[in-house]
Amino acid sequence: MSIIVPVFNEVDTVAELIDRVLTVELDGIEREIIVVNDGSTDETGEVLSRIDREHPDVVRVYHHEKNRGKGAAVRTGLEHASGDVVITQDADLEYDPQDYPRLLALFDNPQVQVVYGSRNLRKNPRSSWTFYWGGRMVSWVANLFYGSDLTDEATGYKLLRTELMRGLDLESEGFEFCPEVTGKLLRRGIEIYEVPITYRPRGLDEGKKIGWRDGLKAVLTLLRYRLRREDEGSVSG
Repeated sequence: MSIIVPVFNEVDTVAELIDRVLTVELDGIEREIIVVNDGSTDETGEVLSRIDREHPDVVRVYHHEKNRGKGAAVRTGLEHASGDVVITQDADLEYDPQDYPRLLALFDNPQVQVVYGSRNLRKNPRSSWTFYWGGRMVSWVANLFYGSDLTDEATGYKLLRTELMRGLDLESEGFEFCPEVTGKLLRRGIEIYEVPITYRPRGLDEGKKIGWRDGLKAVLTLLRYRLRREDEGSVSG
């Protein structure tokens, strides 16, 4: 399994996050942690260099010279992934790596290609009604456009078989990475399975970076890939 961790200015949380990922019991599943420092301007880079030295067999760190966005960081990580399944992991401690075993269990079925961790299939705290309903709206739009029945399109836990993820030919630089993945998968008729996960949201005052503009971009991105002709780019097939 390849765990891709895009990081931008998370000096207060990234070390703890890596520790949590390292301590998850995976019953013999090999893991690699690919951290992409997306042009951080705080001391994140120094912390990651130390972690890289301490865990050279498991952790690999790559650096962007300037901030490019979550999508760009995930794409850089994907270039270096060697596991058969990729999971995206935010560095802000909102998502709990202890959910990995339940998410990965579905891949025992070779027919399963994609698993999303849903924050809405169990009771979880909410950072605000705006964020909650914004996320539900994006899921509703995805279901409207593509005929799906997702409960949490915007989840940070997206697990894909690695070759499938590479075959999507991802283009996004920022947070629109999430709806791009969803749109391209659904256009191909690939079923997305959902598993309940734990979620501990943080607020804007704690460093949360996503905002209402990103929700609007998500809707427009879903629309873009819904309307794109099948002979354009990676959505064919």
